[in-house]
Amino acid sequence: MKFDRINRRIFLKSSAIIGAGLATPTIFTSGSRAQGFCNEPTGANVVLGFNCPQTGPYAEEGKDQLKAYELAVKHLNGEGDGGMLNTFKGSVLKGNGILGKKVTFVTGDTQTKSDAARASATRMIERDGAIMISGGSSSGVAVAVQSLCQDTGIIFMSGLTHSNDTTGKDKKRNGFRHFFNAYMSGEAIAPVIGEAYGKNRRAYHLTADYTWGWTQEESIKNATEKLGWETVAAVRTPLGSADYSQYLTPVLNSGADVLILNHYGNDMVNSLRQAVQFGLRDKQANGKNFEIVVPLFSELMAQGAGDAIKGIYGTANWDWKLDNEGTKAFTKSFGEAYGTPPSQAAQTGYVQALLYANACEMAGTFNPAGVVEALEGFEFDGLGNGPTLYRAEDHQCFKPVLVVQGKQDPADKFDLLQVVKEVPAEQVSYDASIFGGELGPVNTAC
Repeated sequence: MKFDRINRRIFLKSSAIIGAGLATPTIFTSGSRAQGFCNEPTGANVVLGFNCPQTGPYAEEGKDQLKAYELAVKHLNGEGDGGMLNTFKGSVLKGNGILGKKVTFVTGDTQTKSDAARASATRMIERDGAIMISGGSSSGVAVAVQSLCQDTGIIFMSGLTHSNDTTGKDKKRNGFRHFFNAYMSGEAIAPVIGEAYGKNRRAYHLTADYTWGWTQEESIKNATEKLGWETVAAVRTPLGSADYSQYLTPVLNSGADVLILNHYGNDMVNSLRQAVQFGLRDKQANGKNFEIVVPLFSELMAQGAGDAIKGIYGTANWDWKLDNEGTKAFTKSFGEAYGTPPSQAAQTGYVQALLYANACEMAGTFNPAGVVEALEGFEFDGLGNGPTLYRAEDHQCFKPVLVVQGKQDPADKFDLLQVVKEVPAEQVSYDASIFGGELGPVNTAC
């Protein structure tokens, strides 16, 4: 990473703010300041909105994410040990709030439903004066709230969203994603499972029936078919299902020898455990051992799945056992605050809060136009994932992707996954145009 370029950029922005005759960057002239922008903070505080699933099939991820947001607010305000503020390379944060204002926050329950998420985000913006919204553990929610924030002149720093659409066909100029996407999962995991299970495989997909599931299914199909795998069937399942027996029974006589579960949260826990109970892992098909793959999962989901997770391959955005300074700092802070290691949902939410705050400091304003300019093309390190780029063309972060596997002999309930490969960012990168969509202009008006 070219941190000399980062420092030069920060210097130029700072010079524009304090230099003689250049009180603010050109886009923030006295005229534009007079016009103001949506929820411009005028008092001693600034309000952030954290919109997380506290009920519904992704509630466990959401609850952990909300803990991380609360921790981020403490660290931004100079409370506690500072966490990743101490390791964030490319940062101008001082631990005194954002632009000298104390950070406060409001919360909402998305219920893992797009309509509920939009309603709670609307309340935060209109009633509570939130200037940034973050959170969510569903891509359907993320796409809906990102669109709302674009229309209302608010920055959206998405939480856990993995659909290609979030920074693809549904991308917005006011929205940013730190989490990786389904395409990256497919490109990262396919070579690993190809080597483990062979190139001659027949796959059966069960897929959550919404934007994330659709793009995850497409991405893993494309990546495995390039290996020579055949797709036998792809069946959609409703979000929030408890009983998967009607979907698993046909797998037994399908001629498939791999089941790919494009499920997340409690859906993945239920479908994986029931697949194992059906005896699929003990089955032989086409002269091969039957295998199960879960393209995206987390330590929290592994805890819910229990022994069923052993040996299962998947991908992850981050893991608390990574050996880097940012991960160690965050895991220590989170563990001391809550008594457990943080999940990937927690880490991406915490990082998004810091990245937003830092962008405001770099721009010298809360105006979304300045925040967008600061984040587009921003390179940073020290936040747990290694060198990372916020690509300007689609507001997608690029960083290494983890291929993980359920441990056969875990040390305890927090040590259920092992990282089997860190796939470099360049191996999962793609042209920003392949998923369509247009960022459009920045919106600053309510």
